Amino acid sequence: MDAHRLLIFRQIAHSGSIAGAARSLGWTQPAVSQHLRHLERQIGMALVLRRPRGIQLTEAGTVLLRHADAIATRLHAADDDLDALAQLREGTVRLAAFPSASAALVPDAMSLLAQRHPGMDVRLREAEPPEALDLLVAGEVDLALTFTHAGEHPADHPGLVRVVLGEDPVRLVLPRSHPHAHAVPPDRPVNLRLLSQERWVGGCERCTANLLRTCQDAGFVPDIRHSTDDYVVTQALIARGLGIGLLPQLALDAFRNPGVTVRVAARLRPRTVHLIHHREADHIPAVRGAVRALHDTVSPPPPGPS
Repeated sequence: MDAHRLLIFRQIAHSGSIAGAARSLGWTQPAVSQHLRHLERQIGMALVLRRPRGIQLTEAGTVLLRHADAIATRLHAADDDLDALAQLREGTVRLAAFPSASAALVPDAMSLLAQRHPGMDVRLREAEPPEALDLLVAGEVDLALTFTHAGEHPADHPGLVRVVLGEDPVRLVLPRSHPHAHAVPPDRPVNLRLLSQERWVGGCERCTANLLRTCQDAGFVPDIRHSTDDYVVTQALIARGLGIGLLPQLALDAFRNPGVTVRVAARLRPRTVHLIHHREADHIPAVRGAVRALHDTVSPPPPGPS
C-alpha cells in the first residue's frame, strides 16, 4: 500500500471533500482524484462515496482512516525526533579517550557541550589509543581521542578522518630534592645527557618506546627500573626518589604530586593529540557538536566584540 496515497486519502477524509483536500494540499482536484482511484484499485474496495456536497466514507474507508491517522501521528513524531537531533536538543555521542585526556580535557569539553546543548548525552569510555581506534572501527564508539609521539606514524584506515586537535608538551619530572629540580633560571632546559646515570620510570608500551628514543637521541640508554601506565603511580615513585620520568602536560594538569618538580628538557618533543571519526559522521549533528566542543576546549575561540 502506497503510504503517500494513504496520507492523501486521510486529507480527503478530514476535509470532507476532494475539492477541500485539493485546496489544503495545494494541488488540482483531478490530481487528488487520481491518487484516490489508484489507492482504491490497489486495495480492491471503494473508500468513499461521492455526494453532491462532498464525500462519505465507506466501511472500508472508516477502517483505513484509523490506520492512516496512526501513520500520520508516527510520521509527525519521527519528524519531531529528527528535528530535535538536528537542532542538538537530543542525541548521544560515544567517545573513547586515553586516560590523561579523559581526566584533563574531556570533562571540560563535556561541560561546554552541556552548556551549549543541554539535551546532548556524551558517553565516555577510557581506552589507550590502539584500543580506542579498534572500538571506533568496530562501531562501538563515534569518536576516538588518541595521540602519537614524535616519530610515530599512525596507520591510515579507509573511511576514517583524523584531525589534529593540538600538541601536548612532554615534561621532565624529578623529585623535589633532585639537583636539577631548582635550576636557575627555572625555564632553562635540562640537558638529558646529564641524567644518563639516573633510574627511570617507564610508562605504557608506546610511552616507554618514546622514552627510549628520546634518551638514545641524547646519547644514552636509560636504566628503566619501573613501568606503569598510571601517571599518579609514576609521580608517587618519583616523589619518593625511586626514579625520574617523562610525563605529558595533560597528565600533569590532571594530577600533580607535591613531591615532584616539573622541568623543561632539551630534545623533548610534544606528542600530537588526534580526534578520529568515520567520514560519514560529519553529517551527524551530535558528533559535529562534540567535535566542536573538543576543538574549543583545546583552542578556545577568541571573545566576541564587547
